[in-house]
Amino acid sequence: MKIAHLFFSIFLIISPAHAQPAVTFTDATAQSGVNFRHEDGRGYKKYFVETLGSGVALFDYDNDNDIDIYLVNGADLDAANTGAMNRLYRNDGNWQFVDVTKASRVGHRGYGVGVCAGDYDNDGWLDIYVTNFGPNVLYRNNGDGTFTDTTAAAGVDVPAWSAGCAFADVDADGTLELYVANYVTFSVETHTPCRVNGILVYCSPRAYDGVKDVFFRNNGDGTFTEATHEAGFGTFAARGLGVTFGDVDDDGDADLYVANDADANFLYINDGTGRFQEQSQLAGVALSEHGLVENGMGVAFGDYDNDTRLDLGVTNFQHQTNTLYHNDSDGFFTDRTDASRTGTVSRPYLAWGVNFFDFDQDGFQDIFVANGHIHDNVTLIDSSTTYAQRNHLFWNKGDGTFIDVAEESGSGLALIRSSRGSAVGDLDNDGDLDIVVSNVGEGVDMLRNEGGDRAGNWLTLTLSGAAIGARVLLTAGEQRQVREVRSGSSYLSQNDMRVHFGLGRRDNVALEIRWPSGTVQRFADVQANRFLKVVEGVDELMGL
Repeated sequence: MKIAHLFFSIFLIISPAHAQPAVTFTDATAQSGVNFRHEDGRGYKKYFVETLGSGVALFDYDNDNDIDIYLVNGADLDAANTGAMNRLYRNDGNWQFVDVTKASRVGHRGYGVGVCAGDYDNDGWLDIYVTNFGPNVLYRNNGDGTFTDTTAAAGVDVPAWSAGCAFADVDADGTLELYVANYVTFSVETHTPCRVNGILVYCSPRAYDGVKDVFFRNNGDGTFTEATHEAGFGTFAARGLGVTFGDVDDDGDADLYVANDADANFLYINDGTGRFQEQSQLAGVALSEHGLVENGMGVAFGDYDNDTRLDLGVTNFQHQTNTLYHNDSDGFFTDRTDASRTGTVSRPYLAWGVNFFDFDQDGFQDIFVANGHIHDNVTLIDSSTTYAQRNHLFWNKGDGTFIDVAEESGSGLALIRSSRGSAVGDLDNDGDLDIVVSNVGEGVDMLRNEGGDRAGNWLTLTLSGAAIGARVLLTAGEQRQVREVRSGSSYLSQNDMRVHFGLGRRDNVALEIRWPSGTVQRFADVQANRFLKVVEGVDELMGL
């Protein structure tokens, strides 16, 4: 392995070509101590709620500069108490995680779906919002290792079946708003099973009506006001799943994308005051390249071609391609799915989680996709596919195209599960990005990046304070990269909020940071391979 990495480094120096990475992902679940197992209650009744799986959040709840893990669990709807609950694992370093669910008081026992994190009360500690099949939950971080359920007091209860969620400061007032995507009107009491060729299966989402999403405006005193229509949301009911904020038009405010299942997707453009206009059809991101409504699951923003504009990845159902939309900077996107060579590969798979991240530190963002079918008996109705599926790792060649390198990328990418949520972050603080994947009815996968820290230089930034929505522009020679601090992404999940850049051979960079308040800070001659902290208004980078 050391020889392979040495050869790769020499090749980068002597060749102008963009070399394929010598990086693998190892299944480190057993050694990590994360013994979580997802409960979906899957049984012969085929309750539709059992198909969605759940999300995972990577965030630093105790402010000790490493990333902890919150895992959302389901339940058995026909059992009084199976013991299933959401779990919080504290990162103790060296790939050792400790279950602190009981002590922290975040072990919700509802039928959990999604999760996002954000400091909604500006006390310096990240809080947790959990979506459910049933009432949602907001946990306020008390700053002492414990949390308090403040759902009712904060006014953010949503009784509908909710899925994705995300925090963002949409009006630049220094406080975080909350968007919640709602799914369908399914209920156990009115459940009627479906059949295909006489075989009992889960119903199509089209069998159920969609539900309007909900938006909460932060009052600045620890409470929220439901302001869905006032902000320009909720005009249309749809089957919402993945949701994420990102500044797609680079005008300094947070826009919003929602992946809808069997409905046109939504793109809401922010006018700068926290009012939004739905423009997905005009922008070209509502439908497939052929003008068809698809089954949107997960969603992620990322600049895959380093033109400093946020491109868009959306995962879809089997026999549909996952969609890669290129941001053309003029309010329009172009479907580059086939041109990027990710389309044909994805067509046989049913995809959920999606993440842009530079796993090999070469300066170009790659793509991870979590796959898995909803029908555990799918081979009885479709012999072309399986319930458990391999996940995808698309390596960015740097020329607008990708190669699926999952099969040669280690034991972690050889796992075959029915996966759902996925999140990326540097779990061991070694400078490269690891992956956590949730699986339906099974344990979680902890995938350790092996060799990424040696494949190229890197830089990781922690932005302190009201940082969600902040945009970082990194310049290294002729290359420019952009990242944003984001709450909520992928499928029902949350990535590490630290901003990570792969730099390849570059070891000295310049940074420009634009905060949600409008403040801009610039730093020159920043050295690579460091963890740095940035505080708004403080013109000095601090080491961590």
